[in-house]
Amino acid sequence: MAQFRGWPKLVSPEIEVRVAYLPGRGVRLHEPVYKRLQPLIAKLKTAIEPLSQQPFAFFGHSLGARLAFELTNSLRGAGLALPQHLFLSACPAPQLSQRTQLLHMLRRDELLAELRKRGGVPADVLAQPAVLDVLLPALRADLAVLETAVYQPQPPLDIPMTVFGGTADTLVEPGALDAWHVHTKNDFRIQMFVGDHFFLETAVVGLTQVISNELRKLG
Repeated sequence: MAQFRGWPKLVSPEIEVRVAYLPGRGVRLHEPVYKRLQPLIAKLKTAIEPLSQQPFAFFGHSLGARLAFELTNSLRGAGLALPQHLFLSACPAPQLSQRTQLLHMLRRDELLAELRKRGGVPADVLAQPAVLDVLLPALRADLAVLETAVYQPQPPLDIPMTVFGGTADTLVEPGALDAWHVHTKNDFRIQMFVGDHFFLETAVVGLTQVISNELRKLG
């Protein structure tokens, strides 16, 4: 994904960046999207197994953070290797993420109006109808995954967890970030960056420095 193209040059040299392209995006643009959480997690688990022979960590932003968390629990349930650190960005803790309005069911014009109001899509993207035509199916699928997911309580993980947030993110309030602390019995840290829901792009240097520093502690 475009947001991660520069990461290999920003993180410590000993860190190898691997990006998970979900169906319907990037090089997999024409593949059918997933609209439910568990089938997507099962697919990701199959993909990660061959790569888990070496130490690894997960980073996820927004939906990606929820996927990283659920995938970690799925790996634990299967007795497989676990990430050495979880970096979760711009995502409310799963026990708080039940939605009353199903955005993925809205008509195009209604959905776009809600996204403008909530700041759920960058303004420059909303201003380009041709780009929206490409992105909306995947975005609607992402919303369906989140809005239909049923939270199932799990024992806390024994993995260090760093949670990132944007100071002006109207979609994820600080309390929703702090609520992640119940999901680990290891070290827990919140790191805020100046920016809205898309601080991932504007604060990338500081964010990747935090990731590098945390992983360096692991040796």
